[in-house]
Amino acid sequence: MAPIATEIQRLREEIEAHNYAYYVLSSPTISDYDFDQLLKQLERLEAEHPELITPDSPTQRVGRDRTEGFTQVAHRYPMLSLGNTYSYDDVREFYERVSRDLGGKPFTIIAELKYDGLSISLTYEKGLLIRAVTRGDGQMGDDVTANVRTIRSIPLRLRGTGYPESLEVRGEILLPFVEFDRLNAERHRADLPLFANPRNAASGTLKQLDPAIVAERRLDAYLYYVPGQPSLPDSHYERLQLCKSWGLKISEATRRCHSLEEVLSFLDYWEQARAEAPVATDGVVLKVDSITEQEELGYTAKTPRWAIAYKYQAEQAKTRLISVDFQVGRTGAVTPVANLDAVALSGTTVRRASLHNADFIEAFDLHIDDQVLVEKGGEIIPKIVGVVTEERPSDAQPVIFPSHCPACGSPLERNEGEAAYYCTNQATCPPQQTARIEHFSGRKAADIRLGAETIDLLFTHGLVRSIADLYRLKLEDLLQLPGFKERSATRLLESIEASKERPFRALLFGLGIRFVGETVAKTLVQRYANIQALGAATFEELTAIPDIGAVIAESLVHYFASPENREFIAELQRLGLPLSRRPEEEPLPTTDHAAISGKAFVISGVFTHHSREEYKALIESLGGKIASSISSKTSYVLAGANMGPAKLAKATDLGITILSEDEFLALIEPHEGEQPAASTDEADTADLPLFSNPS
Repeated sequence: MAPIATEIQRLREEIEAHNYAYYVLSSPTISDYDFDQLLKQLERLEAEHPELITPDSPTQRVGRDRTEGFTQVAHRYPMLSLGNTYSYDDVREFYERVSRDLGGKPFTIIAELKYDGLSISLTYEKGLLIRAVTRGDGQMGDDVTANVRTIRSIPLRLRGTGYPESLEVRGEILLPFVEFDRLNAERHRADLPLFANPRNAASGTLKQLDPAIVAERRLDAYLYYVPGQPSLPDSHYERLQLCKSWGLKISEATRRCHSLEEVLSFLDYWEQARAEAPVATDGVVLKVDSITEQEELGYTAKTPRWAIAYKYQAEQAKTRLISVDFQVGRTGAVTPVANLDAVALSGTTVRRASLHNADFIEAFDLHIDDQVLVEKGGEIIPKIVGVVTEERPSDAQPVIFPSHCPACGSPLERNEGEAAYYCTNQATCPPQQTARIEHFSGRKAADIRLGAETIDLLFTHGLVRSIADLYRLKLEDLLQLPGFKERSATRLLESIEASKERPFRALLFGLGIRFVGETVAKTLVQRYANIQALGAATFEELTAIPDIGAVIAESLVHYFASPENREFIAELQRLGLPLSRRPEEEPLPTTDHAAISGKAFVISGVFTHHSREEYKALIESLGGKIASSISSKTSYVLAGANMGPAKLAKATDLGITILSEDEFLALIEPHEGEQPAASTDEADTADLPLFSNPS
């Protein structure tokens, strides 16, 4: 190796050793000044010899390359959430259930702190970090590798030897309290909105498109789980110790518990001790140590049966109510937010708290200058939970809910049976429109790469006043705006154009009709082929659809009865949005199958030939029904691998037929002479006169 290459390699190893000591072991071995000098020396040598730069060099953490967006990546193993509890009784029940399902044999529980951050999956190939993906929806997440590379507690290359050629390790991205306070102090001096809490700040930071900004915010990470890897030890605890030896940052607040008493003792200790932790924690995670026993215990549809999260009760603090802001949301609902004297709570400085609605203010008889009790129980914005009325100043003025919109001055109205007041000016109220545009542009809706700041910029310059205006934007319009270059403007226009190909269910969800979420939109699209058909549906027709109740049906009928909304829909269609079902959304024809029709199925476990969702759709297409839990009304259990033993035992006790994947597929093979039934889909409704015809 040439002398320069040798010197570069020596510097890299020395810098990474200091990084590991500082960020992972929390035991610095060199001054900040000396460290910076080493890094500058390496940067100089690499600048002179760019051919020697490698992806795992410490200089590549700086984040020089801005990204244009995040790519969605499928998780090799689903990132499931954990069941939560706030009760020791539930912890005892979990422990006893595990013992029972394991046949009473001895087992070990690993107790570790539950960090309040952003879940991440890291993939190392031959020891080199190649990918970092957020949890997302558990099946797919965002590839944030460029940003994660800036986090100094995450090694770009694993240390030591013995690690698998391909290793996935999962953990939590966090913003330490000291960095959170530093960032908010800087934002306060710059007159920028403050971050609500470290978790919110960490999440927002990791989604930045510029890795250089991420690097400046000094995120941290703790790793806590290795999925798969049968070649590694059967013990979860031993796997963590191996990860530590490979340079990954593992929490020292981890304990092997051999009895329920040891588990509860760990919970007792950290209820107080967590206040001294350098990062946000909100509970303890309990996991069965043996990987074999984890697989034996299996999974429910959403959570592993071998783990549970115990969450501590929310902390409270007392402070003064300074004033109340009234914010207008996407639906026009006006939400009061309290401005408070700064107070420390759960490791953060709280200055604002939710007041929910007018009834909440009235129930607490809130006055300006009241001493109030504030709690932060897992919410982004803390909430007021009490008032110390005996400390109220004699001249304190009551908080009065406004009669007119604080944004546009239009009258507020309150629907019967609802707590919220709504602005009556849906057409032009600025915060309603910008919020609607942001909702419509979301990834699960039109998927237009458009953030809140850009929407505000477009709105401020008069280029956009409604969702429809997005489809009128031109390149020359965008190039006049600050921060837009031809490439970024072109990408935005391409994203807007691509939204015309989005599924009907996504665009329907994006319209923001009250009570029409993702699931409801999907159900409606299965029944109605286009927006005309849906708009013509009566209340009685809608409520006859499974999972569509009276509240949803009333909201839909009210929405489509509005002339303004009908013209808005027609305008979107004239601008190129078909708002009709695409081929991939066509409902499966229903064919009554003698063995399936009218039967109730419970699907459990992991499958080889098809996904759980595919089996669900197949059963429904054959006239069967899907149930979420086993009961005496269950006809069959379709059992895949890792089916929970308790569910298996219950099905056996009730005498329910349990089908393997292959047995089920053999059961539904068409018999000779069978013909599929005709589709029961909605008739053609293209000629309905509800809306103007799109040109």
